[in-house]
Amino acid sequence: MQNKLGTLWLVGAGNMGGALLRRWIKSGIFDRCVIIDPAETPPPEGAERRESIQAADGTPDYVVMAVKPHIAKAAAKGLAERLSDDTVTISVMAGASLGTLKSLVKKGRHVRAMPNTPTQIGKGVTGLYSDDLDDSGKTKVASIFEATGDAHWLDAESDFDALTAVSGSGPAYVFRMVEALSAAGEWAGLDAELARRLARQTIIGAGALLQEDERTAGELRRAVTSPGGTTEAGLEALDEEPGLPAIMRNVVRAASQRSRELGQENEG
Repeated sequence: MQNKLGTLWLVGAGNMGGALLRRWIKSGIFDRCVIIDPAETPPPEGAERRESIQAADGTPDYVVMAVKPHIAKAAAKGLAERLSDDTVTISVMAGASLGTLKSLVKKGRHVRAMPNTPTQIGKGVTGLYSDDLDDSGKTKVASIFEATGDAHWLDAESDFDALTAVSGSGPAYVFRMVEALSAAGEWAGLDAELARRLARQTIIGAGALLQEDERTAGELRRAVTSPGGTTEAGLEALDEEPGLPAIMRNVVRAASQRSRELGQENEG
């Protein structure tokens, strides 16, 4: 069993913050979890709630900022004075740069993190970046997010735009594909509910196969594609001009650009 990582303060427990917290409580990675939030919502079992930073006791080992960027300044008021030089503050605020985090919390170490929505079931992907954390510190932070899925350290903060476009927005692309496959099945004559169930379970099953099988996606695709068969015919249609690869490049390009724009707006 790994060593626990001390006390966590979670500033803001909305959708993302709450989802992360539930995974951390389940994993037991922290000795103590304290939610800093004025909302009088009862905390989940395994956590405590304090209405403000001033009302919390002790010094946290880790702080996770999970509020909306536009209220971050107010939410972080007085936080730096409560931290030690070794406290690690992690921002999961969408579009907020590491520089923004450092301007809000002028003490300790700093990490920018970008988790995606499947973190709520322990199947997420989180991108991480820091320029003031040593290798030991990075290993500990990675373990925090590995409790919610996979965690990957980025070489440059600018990589967050592409990561956001691929893994941050990626679940929505998959959901859209399920919708489209379901609609196509209905168009082909299937009952609407049956088409929906077939499309949904097909994506679930394919994802599980990707996880369990050591072969790459390309190898798995080729394994189920018989020459002259139905799958080959469908894939050829999928790759007709402009083709799925070109479409996905355009999708990632558009989402990356919007990520950059939102980052600039937050900085402004």
